[in-house]
Amino acid sequence: MEGKLRNMTSVYLLKGDRVLLLYRQGSRVVNNLWTGSAGGHFEEYELNDARACALRELQEELGIKPEDIENLRLRYITLRSIQGEIRQNYYFFAELKEQAGEDQASNEGVSKWFSLDEISSLEMPFTAKYVMEHFCKGGRYSDKLYAGIANAEGVDFLELREI
Repeated sequence: MEGKLRNMTSVYLLKGDRVLLLYRQGSRVVNNLWTGSAGGHFEEYELNDARACALRELQEELGIKPEDIENLRLRYITLRSIQGEIRQNYYFFAELKEQAGEDQASNEGVSKWFSLDEISSLEMPFTAKYVMEHFCKGGRYSDKLYAGIANAEGVDFLELREI
């Protein structure tokens, strides 16, 4: 392991029991898979502020401003070792306000609303699939922050508590 890091964020927009997902196309890291509503790599000035990265990606990819959402929260952080680098993913969830409408179009692929019950069958990036599985099974009913370590069988999650 050379110690290379790739820091990324994903934002999942919710409306009731539905989530907006993106079928990402043309990306060099994640391509032709369903991902969060918006997301991407950290800019250098965001390395210590995952929230700033999430808000920038929402604006760039969907035209969504902070006043269009509520309850933006970091809920999951995952680590995965792949292709000689450690990928750190920061997963945010937020609720889309009524005034924002539901016709969000992305410049990164095709956006579509799904019921939380139907997303388990979608092809998603490795850690994202396990994050959404955990979220749907119970994570959505709490405000806890979870840390996940990827392994050959999936992702092991623990509550990340302040100590």
